[in-house]
Amino acid sequence: MNEEAPPPDWTPESGPARESRITYLEMTARPAPRRAPPPMEPHVLMRVEEPPLAYYRWLYHHVGRDWMWIDRRRWDDERLTARLADPGYGLYVLHLKGAPAGFFELVSHDGGTRIDLGLFGIMPEFIGRKLGPFMLDQAIQLGWERGPSRMTVDTCTLDHPRALALYQRFGFTPYATRDRLAWPLGPALRVLD
Repeated sequence: MNEEAPPPDWTPESGPARESRITYLEMTARPAPRRAPPPMEPHVLMRVEEPPLAYYRWLYHHVGRDWMWIDRRRWDDERLTARLADPGYGLYVLHLKGAPAGFFELVSHDGGTRIDLGLFGIMPEFIGRKLGPFMLDQAIQLGWERGPSRMTVDTCTLDHPRALALYQRFGFTPYATRDRLAWPLGPALRVLD
C-alpha cells in the first residue's frame, strides 16, 4: 500500500485510513440490452437537468455513507458546481413510489468518445430489492446512446461486495487496478453523518 498523506480535513480522531483496491473496468462495444426486470412498484428514472448542490450532496451522502464515499464530500461548492454544470455530465435518479432509491452519473470524456459511469449506488433502505441490475442496464443503454467508442466504470473493495461482479456480469471487463488509502472525513465534513 502506498504512503498517501492524509487530506487537510483529517484528524487522528477521524480514525485510521482504510486500505482499498480500485478496479477499473471498460466496455468497448455496445452490448445487447439485457432488459433487467424493472421494479414492481411504481417507479421513474429521471435525469436531473440542473441538480441543486444540496440535493446532490444529500444523495451522495445517503447512497455512499456505508461504502465510504468521501471524495466528493471533500469537494468545495465551486468544484462541485462546475462538475454538475458540465455539458457532458448527467445525473439520473431512480424514484420508487416518489422516493429517491438510487442514482448514477454519466460523464463524457475525451471529446465524447468515452462515457464514464462516474457513480452508481442505491439508498440503503432499497438494497436487496434487485434495483441494481435494472439501474445498471438503464445506465449502460443511456451511456451508449451518447455514441462513445468506450464506456468505463470503477469500483473498489470498500463498495458493495457484489458491485464488481455485477459490472462484470453486464459486460464490463477489468483493465487496471490501483491500491489507495481512504481517509475518514474530518469533523468539519462529517456534518451529515
